[in-house]
Amino acid sequence: MSLTRTQRLRQALAGERAVMAPGVVDAMYARLVAEAGFEAMYMTGAGTSATRLGYPDVGLLTMTEMVDNATRIADASDVPLIADADNGFGGPLNVRRAIQLYERGGVAAVHLEDQVLPKRCGHLAGKQLISAEDMVAKVKAAVDARVDENFVVIARTDALALHGRNAAFDRAEMYREAGADVVFIESPGPNDLPHIARRFPGIPLLYNMATSGKTPFLKRSEIEALGFKLIIYPNWLLLSACEAARRTLEVLKNEETIASIAPNVMSFKEFFDMARMPEIQELEARYGTPEENRTSY
Repeated sequence: MSLTRTQRLRQALAGERAVMAPGVVDAMYARLVAEAGFEAMYMTGAGTSATRLGYPDVGLLTMTEMVDNATRIADASDVPLIADADNGFGGPLNVRRAIQLYERGGVAAVHLEDQVLPKRCGHLAGKQLISAEDMVAKVKAAVDARVDENFVVIARTDALALHGRNAAFDRAEMYREAGADVVFIESPGPNDLPHIARRFPGIPLLYNMATSGKTPFLKRSEIEALGFKLIIYPNWLLLSACEAARRTLEVLKNEETIASIAPNVMSFKEFFDMARMPEIQELEARYGTPEENRTSY
């Protein structure tokens, strides 16, 4: 019997190597990550807000919008999905419902943060925290709410930037004791990184390779040596695509033709094959669609 996505993520986190999870914002990015052969992917909240609303990550998306996006991503690929669940969208009862919806949607893991409503991207200023006791209640609610015992609950603290290393470590320890499966200390700098694994032996640690540069851009081997087991790369694919789109628009604006761009982009067939065209063709044949009416190139 093949392993479920949650089991495969658990197995990967228990392995020797750190798990690399590229950031995705929609189903097509999930297809690209699957094609590239990664063992996990990460739904970025900032990227979801940017692509769905055209706004920064300042807590504007609702729980149902975030879950809907995560469900569509999970449905597009069998790669285990780790999803941003913000601050649980309210109190412990809101967290329970959020966990239940994410799990039903096929997500393998979520992370919850200890910010107030409205929240902020972890690498922006202006953050405020709830009490550590209130976050402990949310972590306990998340652990209680999951049906699949392999569903991974990641507890994030944003205390480092606001109150320093000791406060962040104290909070993270409380969240571990409350049942979190992974600890996520947001935005550590080079001076903080060597201390984290020494303080939290025996539990997987998350390294957030955010694009802000507050946390250094290290190699996987360097991150492993620091004791981290899960690395997320939130918006690198989206930023790469945005820059490529800008260049395409500039050429189109100046040359008034797409001719010089066409040889340098994914082909028509490659695009549709990425979007599971072979699967559609196989299903049409299986269910007896007349050959002349089947989808083809």
